[in-house]
Amino acid sequence: MIIVMQSKAAKAQVDEVVGRIKDLGLKPHVSHGEFRTIIGAIGDESLLRPESFAGMAGVEKVMPIMKSYKLASRDFNAADTVLEVGPVRIGGDCLAVVAGPCSVESERQLRDVARATRDAGAALLRGGAFKPRTSPYSFQGLGEEGLRLLRDIGGEFGMPTVTEVLDPRDLDLVIRYADILQVGARNMQNFRLLADLGRIDKPILLKRGPAATIDELLMSAEYILSEGNHRVLLCERGVCGFEKSTRYTLDLSAVPNLQAATHLPVGVDPSHATGRRDLVTPMALAAVAAGAHAVMIEVHPDPERALSDGPQQLTPKAFQHLMAELAPIAQVVGRKLQTQVKPNT
Repeated sequence: MIIVMQSKAAKAQVDEVVGRIKDLGLKPHVSHGEFRTIIGAIGDESLLRPESFAGMAGVEKVMPIMKSYKLASRDFNAADTVLEVGPVRIGGDCLAVVAGPCSVESERQLRDVARATRDAGAALLRGGAFKPRTSPYSFQGLGEEGLRLLRDIGGEFGMPTVTEVLDPRDLDLVIRYADILQVGARNMQNFRLLADLGRIDKPILLKRGPAATIDELLMSAEYILSEGNHRVLLCERGVCGFEKSTRYTLDLSAVPNLQAATHLPVGVDPSHATGRRDLVTPMALAAVAAGAHAVMIEVHPDPERALSDGPQQLTPKAFQHLMAELAPIAQVVGRKLQTQVKPNT
């Protein structure tokens, strides 16, 4: 249930509603909009009676939320959520490109990619330090050394960083280095990890699992939101299908579908979805045309020698071409492409 306060409701009136929600053993979530304050009452709905709030001072209306996800719903927040990560904005009319290697392999590799992607127009730097691999014998990432390189080189080029956290036990370590914490597809329903991420003050990039529905993705986001962290970026990265020529089937209908259901920004990862570098550029362009707020592109200086996912990584030159094609599409669909001002590097 959500309680919409009157435009001139006093703080004391808001506090009184919050107090009544707490007295019922429920959790209040207060959202201060430009014109209205909205209070969500989260918990056992059998304890809620709309009439017990409707007559309170400062209350304009009381609305039940019928969807299983509450805080992620547009019923709770009709306005688009815009994430601010340093100078970069994601959501609303802002489009951000996240680029970098699948895995951080060396200082030189990451610095070369950071320079090339920043110069081409990318706003954020991605790179894996802990890699979930199908085989236990495959490269698993550099761990803390990879995190340090990502932080230092991201700072050197003025690019906020994105990296995956796999295990709640690694959370404190990853928080120290990364600007955005990514939840990979395999962990989308790791509810312990999601709840822990809900208690931190860092944006979360939440990827859709390959067998997950839209509602299941939104319920995973709800785990994070319900713990107090409302800075969540959803990411479509392909679902399981019967087609074998691509790694997954990229569901671009998920972009407008999600945008109709939630106020959270929506991104697309065409690299993992297709698994083929020749398809990354057309699918990235299609994602922007569909209205995505972010695209994640894997880039490597020598993809043929990459320690992980080489076939899906673009060369810096190919990424430059992608960005040149992407910019006019962003303009046509009303997206402001977020770019970094070049420092002296």
